[in-house]
Amino acid sequence: MTDRTYTVLLYSDDPQVRDRMRLAIGPRPAADLSVEFVEASDYAGCVRLVDDFEIDLMVLDGEATPGGGIGIARQIKDDRDDAPPTCLVIARAADRWLAAYAEVDATLLHPLDPVTTGETVAGLLRSHAAA
Repeated sequence: MTDRTYTVLLYSDDPQVRDRMRLAIGPRPAADLSVEFVEASDYAGCVRLVDDFEIDLMVLDGEATPGGGIGIARQIKDDRDDAPPTCLVIARAADRWLAAYAEVDATLLHPLDPVTTGETVAGLLRSHAAA
């Protein structure tokens, strides 16, 4: 990998959830990867960031209201040919079928485990960079 810093979009209406996402991912989800974060607290802000910046990964809160991460993921995947990879954070494992409908690339469960989160984020960033 290069010394490039990857941009990760964190979306949740709850600032504490965004903080937990940021802490679970960390500035270096793997020894060879460095990330910076941009944050959105509503649907419009999330779409605006995807439109205005080169986002390498979206980490979306499936429990956010009123615009949930599932709907945002599906909308961005439908609207853009170059949609960034998406990781959806859900509260119930049973919601993975909704994540599959939204065409997300990975799911994580609340509460976030830093090891699993780092491995998932690193895998998504590596696969996106290789494409």
